[in-house]
This record gives sequence, C-alpha cells and structure tokens, in this order.
Amino acid sequence: MGNVFGRKSLPPRVTEHDRAVLQMKQQRDRLKQYQKRITLQQGKERLLAKQLLTDGKKEKALLLLKKKQYQDQLLHNSAIQILNLEHLIQDIEGLQRDMKVIEVLKVGNDCLKSIHESMPIEDVERLLDETQDSIEYQRQIDEMLAGALTQDDKDFVLAELEALIQAEDAALPEVPTEPVPEVPDVPEAANAETERREAKKKADGEMSAA
Repeated sequence: MGNVFGRKSLPPRVTEHDRAVLQMKQQRDRLKQYQKRITLQQGKERLLAKQLLTDGKKEKALLLLKKKQYQDQLLHNSAIQILNLEHLIQDIEGLQRDMKVIEVLKVGNDCLKSIHESMPIEDVERLLDETQDSIEYQRQIDEMLAGALTQDDKDFVLAELEALIQAEDAALPEVPTEPVPEVPDVPEAANAETERREAKKKADGEMSAA
C-alpha cells in the first residue's frame, strides 16, 4: 500500500555490518556442513576398520583409527570456530539493535526539545498561575454566597422563583374551547351580494315608475 503520503517504501539499506554478519553466517554454515561430512565419513571408516580386523588386517585398521583420531581433533576445532562465529554474530546483531534504539531515542529527544522550545516554561508557569487564581477566585465567590444568605434569604429566593413561574404561566392566553365558526364559501357569498343589489335596483325602478 505504500506509506501515508503515497510514496513507495524503499528497501532497507545494506550496511557493511550487515555484509559482515552475512559472511560469518555463511562460514558458520559451511563449518556445520563440514562437520556432517566428517562424522558420516568416520562412521563408514569405523565399519571398515571392524571389517579389516575380521580379515586380519590389523595395521590398516589401526591406520583408520588414527585417522579418526585426527578427524576428531578437526571436529573439535570446527566446533570452537562455530561457537566463536555465533558469539560474534549475536554481539554484532545486538549492537545493531541497540543502535536502532538509540536512533529512535534521538529522534524522540529532538521532538521533545522542539515541543519544549515552542512552549517556554515561563508560559506554562503563567498559565498555571492564572488557572490557580481563577479557581481560588471562584472558591471565594462560592464561600461568600454560601455565608451571605441566611435560611430566610434562601426561602425568600425560592418563593420569588415560584412567583415568577406562576406569573409566566398566567401570562399565557387560554386555549379556546368553543368551535371556530365556519367561513362561508367565497363564490356563494359573492353571488348572494349580487342578487341583493339587483333586487334593490329593481325595487327602486318600480317605485320611480309609480
């Protein structure tokens, strides 16, 4: 997926220490393979020495046993070399881990320094003092209010609050209970008015003719 900014992650850089560790591991593995070959060869030559003794070839059997003794010394030396290589590998890898931890600690330390520089200790102290002053001021107000009001004062305040609530309720209009009269249809009312005017004109005309 890449990182947050969309750039592809780069492969880890191979250092000289990494190459040295790789070479030591390869040499250790070669020594282990050498030990396996020698051990396998010794097993075969031991069987051969028994066969030579059975065949009466004591000198050849003795020669094989001497060779085995020499190979045992080689196996012992190779075991010591493998142990030394493994110790070196572990020491180098441990130091590499320590270096990575130190690098991370350095980055974290630089980050803390940057944050501290952007927030001077004087500003922090001033902010804490102002906060403490605000808390103390509010506490003094609370104490003054608590000590200034007697029980009668508290009862009076509660009664005044109740009166305000009742006055607010009384100011609201009552909800009508009678049904709302129906409004006549507009076209019908207009027609009735027209008929009334025409009847009045007709009556006025008849009175004039008489």
